[in-house]
Amino acid sequence: MSDSAISVQHLHKSFGPQVVLQDVTLEVPAGQTVALLGRNGTGKTTMIRALLGLLPVDSGNLKVAGCNPATESVELRRRVGYLAEDQSMYGWMTAIELCRFLQPFYPHWNTSLADSYLKRFDIPRQVRIERLSKGQSVKLGLAVALAHAPQVVILDDPALGLDPVSRKEFNRDLVEHLQAEGRTVIYSSHLLDEVEAVADQVAILDRGRIVRQGPTESLREDVQRLVISAEIVRQRPAPTGLLDVRRAGEQFEIVIDDAGHFLGELTSQGYAVTASGMTLDDIFEAYVIGRPEKWSDTAIASKA
Repeated sequence: MSDSAISVQHLHKSFGPQVVLQDVTLEVPAGQTVALLGRNGTGKTTMIRALLGLLPVDSGNLKVAGCNPATESVELRRRVGYLAEDQSMYGWMTAIELCRFLQPFYPHWNTSLADSYLKRFDIPRQVRIERLSKGQSVKLGLAVALAHAPQVVILDDPALGLDPVSRKEFNRDLVEHLQAEGRTVIYSSHLLDEVEAVADQVAILDRGRIVRQGPTESLREDVQRLVISAEIVRQRPAPTGLLDVRRAGEQFEIVIDDAGHFLGELTSQGYAVTASGMTLDDIFEAYVIGRPEKWSDTAIASKA
């Protein structure tokens, strides 16, 4: 198997006339945690279902843990652990009964490992699942998703609905028990500020396309907020990588990718520019709802 634990090449998926995924290409290195970010309805769950072999695709090539999801679904389930937001479990079972029920479905199920996760996550063993708290249910779902020691773990918004303390605790467990063990993780989430702390890489999916993928630290270094004068907007064409433009009094606040290049260019020309870093939440917002066309609109209005 190559260094990529997950490889998606030119994936396309439509439901009738509705195009959901368009030419999606994504590489996830082995041992990395990748945050898959996108608004509701942008194709995240469709992509995850395709990776799990639960949904046929129209075209494209997929490899997950060395398996083709379309033709090696049984082997894929042995190598992949999956936890969804709406993970359903038999409420009348206890945690121990659920583990015993699932064990025959996984040839590599490790009873000792399952027991250790129940202990680490402080999950009551003899309490019916329907009586567990939301946080305990999520952790139980994670425990059974990991009990067969999967190479790849796919988490589809699992912490949504938890209170802030439980979300932080869940992500702490994610870091401790997945990253420390060298697992490859795709973590789809709306909780951007908390995903930021655990993600090695970020992939932003918007309107069915991956619009940006890269290491989290590099993304924060590359995408910056700049405060510039109206003169710059009037005299120059929109710079490459522009994501958003807003008026701030007599100045303009812009968000730009590859900000260092543009900042260096303006500084060398004697312009005074204020630069500041951004959170992952801010960067995501700029990519999916930014209005870079306002640069041209403002320039035209200023010259009228």
